[in-house]
Amino acid sequence: MNDWLPQELQSPAVLVTVARVEGSVPREPGARMLVDAEGFRGTIGGGHLEHRALEMARAMLEQGAVEACLERFPLGPKLGQCCGGIAWLAFEPADAAQLALLDQRRNEDTWRVVSVGWTAPPSARSAPVCAVANDATDHAPVERADGKPAFRGPAHPTLIDAAGRLLAGEIAPAFDPSAGTHVMEQDGRLWLIDAVLAPRSHLMLFGAGHVGAAIVRALADLPCRVTWVDEREDLFPSTVPANVTVEATDTPEALVENAPQGTTFLVMTHSHALDLRLSHAILSRPGARDWFGLIGSDTKRRQFEHRLRERGVADERIDAMVCPIGLPGIEGKAPAVIAASVAAQLLTVWEAASRPPKDSTE
Repeated sequence: MNDWLPQELQSPAVLVTVARVEGSVPREPGARMLVDAEGFRGTIGGGHLEHRALEMARAMLEQGAVEACLERFPLGPKLGQCCGGIAWLAFEPADAAQLALLDQRRNEDTWRVVSVGWTAPPSARSAPVCAVANDATDHAPVERADGKPAFRGPAHPTLIDAAGRLLAGEIAPAFDPSAGTHVMEQDGRLWLIDAVLAPRSHLMLFGAGHVGAAIVRALADLPCRVTWVDEREDLFPSTVPANVTVEATDTPEALVENAPQGTTFLVMTHSHALDLRLSHAILSRPGARDWFGLIGSDTKRRQFEHRLRERGVADERIDAMVCPIGLPGIEGKAPAVIAASVAAQLLTVWEAASRPPKDSTE
């Protein structure tokens, strides 16, 4: 989810990234906030931590800071937040060209590699981390595991793609991409390894009617990609959210056939006959166990079950079809109500799919 990422950077800004955490904290590593003199995009969790980060970022802007740095925040004793954990935040002057490239790569994985300090104070770098905004009575320099302070160093932002190819910046040290966003130490230098990942959840939504449009709006700020499909091109709005791709086609079954494994499908077209064709195509995908939801009543489900069996779809696949859609207990029929219910249902599906399988002890 890249709500912090603008299509174009309009003014100087500082990018604040949750680089590392210990214990209970408001946000996970990789949460980001882009701060300029007038406002900010994204969030690192709100509360006093975010308020202090905004102050520090704006102080960096006022003083023209050009170096990235890392700051350690104990949330309990220093900030009075009940979480009680520790958050390390990276502060770096935003690079407009690199942000533009990241915006173009919203659906592709990218790793940012930034030098954020040193674990020993070279003679030319004896100032504490984030000295531009630090108050020695309130904020300590970054600490290593052994308790020694870290010191700042020049920022060398680098962008690397999933194949390890350099996209922008300088050659960076090798790192483990499976570790996600983290802080790495190499030869006395601290590096922020920041995984800017494409959303793993992909919804293929068939139908650009009132409910389909409401679902697109409900998913606009959620961590997913949406392919929105209808043959009636004039029904699509002139602008769609950044996570949406429009497909105006009269052969939607071809999109089903070519969709990657793990795609989520929602069918809600203007035609029951088309709904049936799409249902048959989705449930007939070889080897697929994709989540599939069909708008409709219990009566529509019974009719479709009968017709799908006539077409040779296995009972196991038919049983997995979700119809009606939405969370149990929400019975409102207004498009916005249906959309809210379906969005919550999809989040439960996607989050369950993203959890690693539990090890069996039996």
